[in-house]
Amino acid sequence: MEATSKNLTSYLKKYFGFDQFKGQQHEIITSLLNNEDVFVLMPTGGGKSLCYQLPALMSDGVAIIVSPLIALMKNQVDAIRGISENDGIAHVLNSSLNKSETKTVMTDIKNGITKMLYVAPESLTKEEYIDFFKSVKISFFAIDEAHCISEWGHDFRPEYRNLKAIINKIGEAPIIALTATATPKVQEDIQKTLGMQTAKVFKDSFNRANLFYEVRPKVNQDKEIVKFIKQNEGKSGVIYCLSRKKVEEFTQLLQVNGINAIPYHAGLDAKTRSKHQDMFLMEDASVVVATIAFGMGIDKPDVRFVIHYDMPKSLESYYQETGRAGRDGGEGHCISFYDYKDIEKLEKFLASKPVAEREVGMQLLSEVVAYSETSMSRRKFLLHYFGEEFDEKDGPGANMDDNMRNPKKMIEAKEDALKTLEIVLKTSQKLKLNDIVNVLVGKETSVIKSYNLQNEDFFGFGKDREDYYWKSILRQLIVHCYLEKEIETYGTLIVTKEGKDFIANPTSFKIAEDIDFKKLLTEGSLDKEEVSTAPAAYDDNLLKQLKELRKKISKKHNIPPFAVFQDTSLDDMTMQYPTTIKELTNVFGVGEGKAQKFGKDFVDLIARYVEDNDIIRPDDMVIKQVADKSNHKVYIIQSTDRKLNLEDVAEAKNLSMSDLLSEMEAIVYQGTKLNIDYYIEDILDEDQQEEIYDFLMDAESDSMSTLLKEFGDDYDEEELRLMRIKFISEVAN
Repeated sequence: MEATSKNLTSYLKKYFGFDQFKGQQHEIITSLLNNEDVFVLMPTGGGKSLCYQLPALMSDGVAIIVSPLIALMKNQVDAIRGISENDGIAHVLNSSLNKSETKTVMTDIKNGITKMLYVAPESLTKEEYIDFFKSVKISFFAIDEAHCISEWGHDFRPEYRNLKAIINKIGEAPIIALTATATPKVQEDIQKTLGMQTAKVFKDSFNRANLFYEVRPKVNQDKEIVKFIKQNEGKSGVIYCLSRKKVEEFTQLLQVNGINAIPYHAGLDAKTRSKHQDMFLMEDASVVVATIAFGMGIDKPDVRFVIHYDMPKSLESYYQETGRAGRDGGEGHCISFYDYKDIEKLEKFLASKPVAEREVGMQLLSEVVAYSETSMSRRKFLLHYFGEEFDEKDGPGANMDDNMRNPKKMIEAKEDALKTLEIVLKTSQKLKLNDIVNVLVGKETSVIKSYNLQNEDFFGFGKDREDYYWKSILRQLIVHCYLEKEIETYGTLIVTKEGKDFIANPTSFKIAEDIDFKKLLTEGSLDKEEVSTAPAAYDDNLLKQLKELRKKISKKHNIPPFAVFQDTSLDDMTMQYPTTIKELTNVFGVGEGKAQKFGKDFVDLIARYVEDNDIIRPDDMVIKQVADKSNHKVYIIQSTDRKLNLEDVAEAKNLSMSDLLSEMEAIVYQGTKLNIDYYIEDILDEDQQEEIYDFLMDAESDSMSTLLKEFGDDYDEEELRLMRIKFISEVAN
């Protein structure tokens, strides 16, 4: 390589037109030009690419840049060709090239024209390429998106793990590895795999102070998103979904509601993907609804919001995807919708994987759950995960998340924290977080029994508290560095020196009262005390009046109040202020049947209230729905009329039994009758049916948590859901 005494800034100005380097770029480039291995941890938008592009342009020979995505390579090659008179300065070598194109690439490299060659790891393994690279001068190897090397990374690629062996075959040259997301564990794994333990490590802060982080429960989710986008009209945003199907469905829903949205996922052909990407960059479309296929190397600085329709599978993915907002240092709003049931689906998917992969996946998911449910500073939590400390009172961006803007009530938990640490020690530091929780609440599991812990005097110490309270204590102990997760053993908890000091000299240990998301989103209506956690501004005065009216109507019809309208429907009425029966059908959980039967008194009350209080009704709250192409509702009604077995109905529509029951619940809660007596009579006798029916008639709530509390020992959840469907259908419709 050329000597580093050359003025790097003049080269920066010559090739890229910048007057000064960002962050640690100068030191990184100097180290690489000095033939040192370099490891770069730099957040999205921090200027990683320049760290290898500039030294490649300054050096003799060709730099081999290993990159995981063809689209990403193409973007970078186009950008480099834009600063040179000769297109041969940068090339791609991958499976998309034909023979003559490959020959051109090799000729340009031999003639010293090419300074940067972008390759996929698979291409590097080909013997003819290895032989060719041996015959030319390699300035250095750059491994981009290096987290792909690590089994602990969020985007693991097995072929990446062989890179060191291939590099050794080609010959000696320094290595620069770069990634935007790496926990200390991933960093260690990358360095070990690439044989660069002695590399110089450059780590920028992971703190993006301009981003606002917010997690909302999945309540009225579609409406919440449409409302948010309309309030931010003219701003660019990305919405991430986990499945291609959801991307297509939600794009349609946004389009019918007048939002200029386009889909992006790997199922679309390359031409369409490229076109949609360009539409977004050129602002012909304001919103992209995408799977994780979108965003790698997308350099749009003014994305103003990133919404996660579903929580991703790891915090690395979450950090990288939210990092696409506000790259120009301007506003960036990051909203994620969370439902524990989504996590359970991902866990079921992991169950079929090999043991090691499953354990890693579960560990990564548990961190997503912890982040979603935490009541502490989300920024502090996120930065702690990446091995960085943060002052949540005065650090940059300290007030930029929902938990810090609206702090929850704090409670003293010193004694419980102390007891938890002592139990971790007493159980020989060999249990994982969930196992410790089971010890505390006194739940006998196979792990507990294998260590005979059910007979210890501390077993069940915390059974007067819910498991989510103890999970909160344990997570806070980890974040405060009193406990540490031993990653090698897939997450067993170890008491640190700080933890032992705390045991010897306990100080105040306050935690915020957590929302129990798992309970909040159980099938059925939200319990009264939980309603305030739903993300909306309810009109409390109107809500009081609506509840009084509901009580009056329920007495008149001799049915429980929830059988008239559920709490969630009343809450939505206080936001939408429907004043006609037609408008009432747009309210959450209200169908035409229910609106016709009970609605008149409600819309009359709301109309009077709106007039008396000069209320301006929000027109952006009513969202149009895309017609249900699957037509499950009609099929379910017809099938139950014909008395078909429900398992057969579910199978015919490719639904699980739980999903079928959810569809049936939606049907009856919106006011349509379903007669499922024929099915229930096969599984429950008359006395059993009567017992559940009578309970519901007098109950204040029909939530699943209420039913399970009363009948959980005698009936399973499916039986109780079926009886609830029968009850609502007969009594309320």
